[in-house]
Amino acid sequence: MTSLDSVLVFDKDGVRLTVEDAVATVTLTNPAKRNAQSPALWRALTEAGRSLPGSVRLVVLRGEGASFSAGLDRQAFTPEGFDGEPSFLDLARGSDEDLDAVIAEYQEAFTWWRRSDIVSIAAVQGHAIGAGFQLALACDLRVVAEDVQFAMRETSLGLVPDLTGTHPLVSLVGYARALEICATGRFVRADEAERIGLANIAVPASELDDAVRDLGAALLAAPRDAVVETKALLQGVSGRSYEDQRTAERAAQARRLRDLAGLGD
Repeated sequence: MTSLDSVLVFDKDGVRLTVEDAVATVTLTNPAKRNAQSPALWRALTEAGRSLPGSVRLVVLRGEGASFSAGLDRQAFTPEGFDGEPSFLDLARGSDEDLDAVIAEYQEAFTWWRRSDIVSIAAVQGHAIGAGFQLALACDLRVVAEDVQFAMRETSLGLVPDLTGTHPLVSLVGYARALEICATGRFVRADEAERIGLANIAVPASELDDAVRDLGAALLAAPRDAVVETKALLQGVSGRSYEDQRTAERAAQARRLRDLAGLGD
């Protein structure tokens, strides 16, 4: 969803951010490594979220090449790690407090996609493995190509999914299905992903861009404040009782009516 009128905000560490009016596009730009992820890439994703202009309503996340993201770069597990970065083996030798702080910093790359003031769409093709799967799960919506292969492979490495993916996965497919997907590390392909709620839309790879563009246009057609309020209402459902949700709906609607009548704060 970019054009010659797009503004390049930054392009570094495997992440490019462009903005065109109300639409921002975040692109993973290392197709030679199937957009494998690293701490530098996570910092760049965090910066992308912080760099969004206030005019942005829709954020599209995509990966260049045949794969969305093949997950964590295995170099992280080597003794040398990445240049200028502590290896994961070094991190494991630190204190619990230090390790917790580092993981929390990594998670920031995955948290901003669900901010109430934007709607995020992951356009996913090919492999979305481990951290790649969790990055797709970080977005509000997922449009997938028919060749998509989701998998949560952390357990096969003796690890757990720790990049914020467990909460949305359980919310989307339920506890039992989420446990089975995570514990087995099996592939979830497009038809199943759409059937169980991981994907909103599944299309041939050649139609992926058009499908994302059409969905984005439909989302932008509604007034921004109404979408923001609706998203906040839906996000709060799991933490509210039925009666509390009714109360939240009334309060949100009162704000919208006052705004429409020119009586807002």
